[in-house]
Amino acid sequence: MKYGFPIILFIWLYLDGIIGAAFQPQLFHYPYAMSSYLVVLWLVFTVLFEGPHNNHLEIWAAIVGCVFDLYYTGILGVFVFVFPIVVLVTKVGYREFPVSFLSGLLIVFIDITIVTFASFVANMVTHLTSASVADMLVYSLGPTLAYNLAAFVILYYPIQRLFDWMSS
Repeated sequence: MKYGFPIILFIWLYLDGIIGAAFQPQLFHYPYAMSSYLVVLWLVFTVLFEGPHNNHLEIWAAIVGCVFDLYYTGILGVFVFVFPIVVLVTKVGYREFPVSFLSGLLIVFIDITIVTFASFVANMVTHLTSASVADMLVYSLGPTLAYNLAAFVILYYPIQRLFDWMSS
Protein backbone atom coordinates (compact mmCIF):
# COMPACT_ATOMS: atom_id res chain seq x y z
CA MET A 1 0.00 0.00 0.00
CA LYS A 2 2.92 2.33 0.67
CA TYR A 3 3.84 2.38 -3.02
CA GLY A 4 0.54 1.37 -4.59
CA PHE A 5 -1.50 4.27 -3.21
CA PRO A 6 0.51 7.19 -4.69
CA ILE A 7 1.08 5.41 -8.00
CA ILE A 8 -2.62 4.73 -8.47
CA LEU A 9 -3.46 8.24 -7.21
CA PHE A 10 -1.40 9.84 -9.98
CA ILE A 11 -2.64 7.36 -12.58
CA TRP A 12 -6.20 8.38 -11.71
CA LEU A 13 -5.17 12.04 -11.88
CA TYR A 14 -4.11 11.56 -15.49
CA LEU A 15 -7.13 9.35 -16.22
CA ASP A 16 -9.35 12.29 -15.27
CA GLY A 17 -7.69 14.31 -18.02
CA ILE A 18 -7.73 11.48 -20.53
CA ILE A 19 -11.44 10.86 -19.98
CA GLY A 20 -12.15 14.59 -20.27
CA ALA A 21 -10.26 14.83 -23.54
CA ALA A 22 -11.41 11.55 -25.09
CA PHE A 23 -15.09 12.01 -24.26
CA GLN A 24 -15.28 15.77 -24.58
CA PRO A 25 -18.40 15.79 -26.82
CA GLN A 26 -20.26 13.55 -24.38
CA LEU A 27 -19.10 15.20 -21.14
CA PHE A 28 -19.34 18.82 -22.28
CA HIS A 29 -22.47 19.05 -24.40
CA TYR A 30 -23.86 22.59 -24.12
CA PRO A 31 -25.35 23.57 -21.70
CA TYR A 32 -24.32 20.56 -19.61
CA ALA A 33 -20.84 19.92 -18.24
CA MET A 34 -19.71 16.77 -16.42
CA SER A 35 -16.39 16.63 -14.62
CA SER A 36 -14.57 13.44 -13.83
CA TYR A 37 -13.16 13.34 -10.30
CA LEU A 38 -11.57 9.90 -10.12
CA VAL A 39 -8.94 11.38 -7.81
CA VAL A 40 -11.66 12.22 -5.29
CA LEU A 41 -13.04 8.70 -5.63
CA TRP A 42 -9.60 7.23 -4.95
CA LEU A 43 -9.21 9.38 -1.83
CA VAL A 44 -12.66 8.29 -0.62
CA PHE A 45 -11.92 4.63 -1.37
CA THR A 46 -8.69 4.92 0.60
CA VAL A 47 -10.46 6.21 3.69
CA LEU A 48 -13.27 3.67 3.37
CA PHE A 49 -11.06 0.63 2.86
CA GLU A 50 -7.97 1.59 4.86
CA GLY A 51 -9.67 3.46 7.67
CA PRO A 52 -9.25 7.06 8.82
CA HIS A 53 -5.96 6.41 10.61
CA ASN A 54 -3.74 7.30 7.65
CA ASN A 55 -2.28 10.63 8.80
CA HIS A 56 -0.44 11.24 5.53
CA LEU A 57 -3.58 11.15 3.40
CA GLU A 58 -4.23 14.89 3.77
CA ILE A 59 -0.66 15.61 2.66
CA TRP A 60 -1.06 13.35 -0.38
CA ALA A 61 -4.39 15.06 -1.11
CA ALA A 62 -2.70 18.49 -1.01
CA ILE A 63 0.13 17.27 -3.26
CA VAL A 64 -2.24 15.79 -5.82
CA GLY A 65 -4.40 18.94 -5.56
CA CYS A 66 -1.34 21.03 -6.37
CA VAL A 67 -0.48 18.82 -9.34
CA PHE A 68 -4.15 18.81 -10.42
CA ASP A 69 -4.22 22.61 -10.39
CA LEU A 70 -0.91 23.03 -12.17
CA TYR A 71 -1.60 20.31 -14.74
CA TYR A 72 -5.13 21.36 -15.67
CA THR A 73 -5.07 25.14 -15.12
CA GLY A 74 -1.42 26.13 -14.99
CA ILE A 75 -1.80 27.96 -11.66
CA LEU A 76 -2.26 26.97 -8.05
CA GLY A 77 -5.96 27.07 -7.43
CA VAL A 78 -8.71 25.71 -5.32
CA PHE A 79 -7.98 21.97 -5.53
CA VAL A 80 -4.84 22.19 -3.40
CA PHE A 81 -7.19 23.11 -0.54
CA VAL A 82 -10.33 21.23 -1.53
CA PHE A 83 -8.82 17.75 -1.82
CA PRO A 84 -7.57 17.77 1.82
CA ILE A 85 -10.99 19.06 2.89
CA VAL A 86 -12.55 16.13 1.03
CA VAL A 87 -10.32 13.74 2.98
CA LEU A 88 -11.33 15.36 6.28
CA VAL A 89 -15.04 15.23 5.39
CA THR A 90 -14.66 11.58 4.38
CA LYS A 91 -12.94 10.77 7.68
CA VAL A 92 -15.80 12.41 9.58
CA GLY A 93 -18.29 10.41 7.51
CA TYR A 94 -16.30 7.25 8.23
CA ARG A 95 -16.67 7.87 11.96
CA GLU A 96 -20.34 8.87 11.81
CA PHE A 97 -21.74 6.22 9.48
CA PRO A 98 -21.19 2.46 9.38
CA VAL A 99 -18.84 1.64 6.53
CA SER A 100 -20.93 0.23 3.71
CA PHE A 101 -21.63 0.72 0.04
CA LEU A 102 -24.53 3.10 0.74
CA SER A 103 -22.64 5.22 3.26
CA GLY A 104 -19.78 5.45 0.75
CA LEU A 105 -22.25 6.60 -1.88
CA LEU A 106 -23.51 9.32 0.48
CA ILE A 107 -19.96 10.43 1.30
CA VAL A 108 -19.06 10.63 -2.40
CA PHE A 109 -22.23 12.65 -3.01
CA ILE A 110 -21.16 15.15 -0.33
CA ASP A 111 -17.52 15.24 -1.48
CA ILE A 112 -18.30 15.79 -5.16
CA THR A 113 -20.77 18.52 -4.20
CA ILE A 114 -18.05 20.24 -2.14
CA VAL A 115 -15.49 19.99 -4.96
CA THR A 116 -17.90 21.23 -7.64
CA PHE A 117 -19.24 24.07 -5.51
CA ALA A 118 -15.73 25.18 -4.44
CA SER A 119 -14.61 25.18 -8.06
CA PHE A 120 -17.67 27.23 -9.03
CA VAL A 121 -17.07 29.77 -6.26
CA ALA A 122 -13.41 30.11 -7.25
CA ASN A 123 -14.44 30.68 -10.86
CA MET A 124 -16.96 33.31 -9.77
CA VAL A 125 -14.40 35.13 -7.60
CA THR A 126 -11.90 35.21 -10.47
CA HIS A 127 -14.63 36.21 -12.95
CA LEU A 128 -14.16 33.09 -15.09
CA THR A 129 -17.88 32.38 -14.96
CA SER A 130 -20.99 34.46 -14.86
CA ALA A 131 -23.39 31.57 -14.38
CA SER A 132 -25.90 31.66 -11.57
CA VAL A 133 -25.95 29.16 -8.73
CA ALA A 134 -29.13 27.67 -10.18
CA ASP A 135 -27.42 27.14 -13.54
CA MET A 136 -24.46 25.53 -11.80
CA LEU A 137 -26.74 23.17 -9.88
CA VAL A 138 -28.67 22.08 -12.97
CA TYR A 139 -26.05 22.13 -15.71
CA SER A 140 -22.85 21.24 -13.85
CA LEU A 141 -23.44 19.72 -10.41
CA GLY A 142 -26.24 17.38 -11.48
CA PRO A 143 -24.38 15.77 -14.40
CA THR A 144 -21.11 15.69 -12.44
CA LEU A 145 -22.80 13.90 -9.55
CA ALA A 146 -24.47 11.43 -11.91
CA TYR A 147 -21.18 10.59 -13.63
CA ASN A 148 -19.09 10.27 -10.45
CA LEU A 149 -21.74 8.34 -8.51
CA ALA A 150 -22.02 5.92 -11.43
CA ALA A 151 -18.22 5.56 -11.42
CA PHE A 152 -18.34 4.88 -7.68
CA VAL A 153 -20.99 2.18 -8.15
CA ILE A 154 -19.00 0.50 -10.93
CA LEU A 155 -15.63 0.70 -9.17
CA TYR A 156 -16.61 0.00 -5.55
CA TYR A 157 -16.20 -3.78 -5.42
CA PRO A 158 -13.16 -4.03 -7.76
CA ILE A 159 -11.35 -1.34 -5.74
CA GLN A 160 -12.33 -3.06 -2.49
CA ARG A 161 -10.72 -6.25 -3.79
CA LEU A 162 -7.65 -4.29 -4.89
CA PHE A 163 -7.26 -2.86 -1.39
CA ASP A 164 -7.70 -6.32 0.14
CA TRP A 165 -5.03 -7.68 -2.21
CA MET A 166 -2.62 -4.77 -1.59
CA SER A 167 -2.97 -5.02 2.19
CA SER A 168 -2.31 -8.75 2.31
